[in-house]
Amino acid sequence: MADRSLHLEFSDDTSHAVLRARPEYEEDLRRLALRFSSCIQRSPTSIEVEIDDLFANLGVLNSWPDKPGVEWSPSLKALAADSASDAQSVTRRLEGSVDEAVDPDQVSILLGPAWDDKLTAFQRRDVAKLLSLRHGANFSVPGAGKTRVGLAVFQALRQQGVVERILVVGPKSSYESWLGENEECLPDPMRMKVLDGRPDPAADGLLVNYERISRSLGVLGKWLSDAPSMLLLDEAHRMKRGADGTYGAACLALGPLARRRLILTGTPAPNGARDLESLLGFVWPGYGRRKVVQAVAGGDLAKASRVLKPLFTRTTKKELQLPPMESPKLRLVQMPPRHREVYDALTGRFSSRAAGYEADFQSLGRTIVYLLMAATSPALLSVGSTRYEPLEYRVPPLKEPEGSRLFDLMADLPSYEMSPKFAEALHIVAENAEQGRKTLVWSTFIRSLNTLERMMSRFSPAVVHGGTEDREEQLRRFRRDPACMVLLSNPATLGEGISLHHDCHDAVYIDRDFAAGRFLQSLDRIHRLGLPQDTTTKVTILASEGTIDEVVAQRLETKLRFMGGILDDPSVKELGDLSEDEPVSGGLNPDDIKALMGHLHAYPA
Repeated sequence: MADRSLHLEFSDDTSHAVLRARPEYEEDLRRLALRFSSCIQRSPTSIEVEIDDLFANLGVLNSWPDKPGVEWSPSLKALAADSASDAQSVTRRLEGSVDEAVDPDQVSILLGPAWDDKLTAFQRRDVAKLLSLRHGANFSVPGAGKTRVGLAVFQALRQQGVVERILVVGPKSSYESWLGENEECLPDPMRMKVLDGRPDPAADGLLVNYERISRSLGVLGKWLSDAPSMLLLDEAHRMKRGADGTYGAACLALGPLARRRLILTGTPAPNGARDLESLLGFVWPGYGRRKVVQAVAGGDLAKASRVLKPLFTRTTKKELQLPPMESPKLRLVQMPPRHREVYDALTGRFSSRAAGYEADFQSLGRTIVYLLMAATSPALLSVGSTRYEPLEYRVPPLKEPEGSRLFDLMADLPSYEMSPKFAEALHIVAENAEQGRKTLVWSTFIRSLNTLERMMSRFSPAVVHGGTEDREEQLRRFRRDPACMVLLSNPATLGEGISLHHDCHDAVYIDRDFAAGRFLQSLDRIHRLGLPQDTTTKVTILASEGTIDEVVAQRLETKLRFMGGILDDPSVKELGDLSEDEPVSGGLNPDDIKALMGHLHAYPA
């Protein structure tokens, strides 16, 4: 850079830019560094800035005293021009100019003869909109065929010679869908492989899970760079923490190496605007994050939705023309006296521990887990012979010994009092079984699932959680065995990538955490495209009165209303309006912490 006063290029991890100045411009570089919030001074003549920060504040470079002497590396310059081009396209569309938009009727032509045209009208619309921009986001509800839409966008771009290969990052549960769609939509399927060791250099498509990308950045980056490529994030909400999370940092490092970027998720903002900032910041560095901040700043979600809508496409539940889901019923149950006594004692204990440590998310996360367990049964907190040992309930319960210590009583609580949530779930499953209806029971905790498995033995329960080795056999039994009337699982395991709507129309939640996206995803396991119009889908949410369950319900309502407002989707907002039903027998953000502390401080330390 002998004749250049300032040179800009990617850092080694491509998520940052390195700005290098000639020695005589050291003072100017120092002043420039102050204008970027993410800036790190590496040496007197070099600074490092996050790509998003650089692109969001490009105007800062106008203060450089030697503007003709500013030089960009070709790859960084191309990314900046790319983002600016889409920003201009969106601005024109907002102003009413749609000359550059792709017509949905032309999608079949763009896909070419190598595509077996099996797109619905709303899928063609979504493909057309995504092709109208260089990069894009598909926020359609689960079951709308986002995988097929993503594959169609890639195929159209491949036909045009824009890209040659695709890297799909997603959960392992998404592999089956991608491999299946590749076979079904392309008469001559492309060579699609799951990453196992080093990428196949001859592969047209590569599948990798989020857990693996940070360990494989080097080989994946080279694979993306060796040929014009598309980078697609499936279930993209998994990188919602952006640069602050392992998944997000890895995705942001790979993003600039791809010629096209596309994200798919039905739950783009489960915790609010920050999640959306991270997602759109990946798609359009600089522009995406800034646009979300500007749109949401005024607090008018209807206006924010209008501003952001050109940046994404979304097919709603209404457009799928599904039979409506009954409004989820919230059943408040009363804790028995000893349950209440132990819960209140635990709450006071956690209150004194948490005071002054509101910023310690890890510690408070553990507190939330303990309280969610205690709201079901404090006995879940006691240590058994094994970590996930099921609780032993006595029927009928024994009489409580006189003079029992509370801690000892907690360990042996199932001998004296039945968990009202377990009793309620058992009643619902039994009632459904009498009508020939299968039930899906959700609980966060494996010990609860194991306890329910024992309690519901007469219904031949199938059980699927992270430690289940015969997952496919358990699912097959639930779907095909008429004696198996209940499936016990947790949203972390089965909340994504599985369809149960042909076999089950009833769901019961023993507990929920603060993760709104996971709750929405789990609901869609039994309410998806393909349901007969006369199907009745019922969801019951169990909550112990006066416990953290009520805090969770309030926070999820707030999050669902925000997400529904941003997406202009009334069906999402309505899920926050839980109607109360008479009983018949983690992902944290600062507002969650505030609500938790309010619950804890309601009890004297």
